[in-house]
Amino acid sequence: MQQTLNMDAAGQDGEFRRGWPILLASLLGIGFGLAAVPFYTAGVFAPHLVHEFGWSIGQIMGALTLTTLVVMIAAPVAGMMCDRFGTRKVASLALAGFGLSVLSLAALGPSLIQFYLCWGLAAALGAGTLPITYTRTVNRWFDRHRGLALGFAMTGTGLFGMISKPLLAWVIADHGWRGGYAALGTLTLLVALPATLLLFREPEERSAPGGAPAAPVTPPSLPGFSRAEALKQWRFWLIALILLPISFGLAGAVPNLEPILLDKGLDQATILTLTPLVGFASICGRLVGGWLLDRFWAPGVAFVLLGLPAVSCVILAGGDVDPGMIRLAILLLGFALGIEYDVVAYLTSRYFGMRAYSGLYAIFYVCFSTGAGFAPLIFGIIRDATGGFAAALNISAVLLPLCAACFLLLGRYPKLA
Repeated sequence: MQQTLNMDAAGQDGEFRRGWPILLASLLGIGFGLAAVPFYTAGVFAPHLVHEFGWSIGQIMGALTLTTLVVMIAAPVAGMMCDRFGTRKVASLALAGFGLSVLSLAALGPSLIQFYLCWGLAAALGAGTLPITYTRTVNRWFDRHRGLALGFAMTGTGLFGMISKPLLAWVIADHGWRGGYAALGTLTLLVALPATLLLFREPEERSAPGGAPAAPVTPPSLPGFSRAEALKQWRFWLIALILLPISFGLAGAVPNLEPILLDKGLDQATILTLTPLVGFASICGRLVGGWLLDRFWAPGVAFVLLGLPAVSCVILAGGDVDPGMIRLAILLLGFALGIEYDVVAYLTSRYFGMRAYSGLYAIFYVCFSTGAGFAPLIFGIIRDATGGFAAALNISAVLLPLCAACFLLLGRYPKLA
């Protein structure tokens, strides 16, 4: 028994010893990519754009919806490119295009169309920075501790969410909102892109002298279903369908968090101390959630962790402005946001295998990002129409536990050949 435990520990240590560069590159690439930047910064820039150009909150949040529409087309294309050309090439080119696109927002004029075009271009060029790319390689480097590894890789979104709001508040205070966009684009180009070029590679790639990845060799045949086989399975479509309302319930509040708290009467200084909790909780969700996925049945973990934020929606919809309750609401939301993509990546690899992983995960990502992309717009429209966010939050409070329970129908993991 002791010998078996020692072998397991050695296997775990070996996975992380060999794969830490992959996790670091993934953390930075995802954190400074399309998955995090627009989602966590929209609420920060919104008041400044309202003041500068007179746009409404709904119009500004419409940019997130536009990125979602573009991702619906670009994400599957990025997934197929990963399967054909390799994840490192796709991720590197995508980071360069995304960083330059965000940088261009610093020159934004009063045209709302220009604002939408900039974000549309960022979504089209940056689709390869999404977890579709990075989780494919992480899944191949890790098996026994795949859930925890995915959690580490995707803590980038939580770290970005935690540091971006105070960092942008400081930059904008000294250099204006244009300086904020310039800082975001520069960080992508000078931090995430070099890390991907130097550290990110597939398991079959050999390291060249100096540690740089060499040209990939022909990859081995991977276990799992083909894309056509997976699309015929009811489990695939169940996951795809329930991701839409779950993502709506989770993602509607976070980009609108600053306006929600302002409507509740909180001052800017207090809000600045509360909103970074989303990023902190997201990091905890990824790590704790990944640990749970390695030890317990993933659909059960998803049901509990993705259903709990209904409590957050009820708290935020009410009239209570107690900072303690608001902290609890933000922490539950952030924790769930920290595990959502990890759950989808884990379920994809366990139920359908790695044979067509990128293409299948891209479809799931489109489903999730569709709900997440339309949610801020709908929340903003409801707020503009009713003067508050309560109706949208109450809808989310109903959707989350009901839809999360559907994960329990997936059954046991199949044996993949």
